[in-house]
Amino acid sequence: MMSARAWQRMLSGRRLDLLDPSPLDVELSDIAHGLARVARWNGQTNGDHAFSVAQHSLVVEEIFRRQFSATPDECQVALLHDAPEYVIGDMISPFKAVVGGGYKLVEKRLEGAIHLRFGLPAATPAALKARIKKADQIAAFFEATVLAGFSLGEAQKLFGQPRGITREMIPIDPLPAIEAQKRFAERFLSIEAQRSQAGTPL
Repeated sequence: MMSARAWQRMLSGRRLDLLDPSPLDVELSDIAHGLARVARWNGQTNGDHAFSVAQHSLVVEEIFRRQFSATPDECQVALLHDAPEYVIGDMISPFKAVVGGGYKLVEKRLEGAIHLRFGLPAATPAALKARIKKADQIAAFFEATVLAGFSLGEAQKLFGQPRGITREMIPIDPLPAIEAQKRFAERFLSIEAQRSQAGTPL
């Protein structure tokens, strides 16, 4: 009996093993392409286009930079905080709770491979993860209220009330996939240039 296929073929030609992902099979082009075509909120958002994980990642990194004094390495981790979703999709939080540990294990292995591919620590330090999570919650608040039909009270209860960030500060109007893909890749390369100049690891 044939075993189940556990790899996905990417447009770059790479075959990424979901159970044992190799950093050598991770490509920026695949990440940017995939994330730009994965919809946040299961696609339940207003606008002519889905609000993609690529655009969400740009918003989170923007908020992260505005809220904290961050190194280029830390900004790159923030931009890549949802990068595994280019392979496994964006599962809404209620469903993650139902699925349990298996999803988180695959997500963690993919995150480690992605980080190693780009010279970042496989595991994000806890303090940095907490800061990125705060930026993520702020992004979720604005996405929920501006795009996903949540009331202000609902969003405040679920995500907290943002401080120091307003809707006008972040690029939240949904972009076409090709534009989100382009902007994600450009921001990644811009941070990489800063990392090369700084030369200071996490």
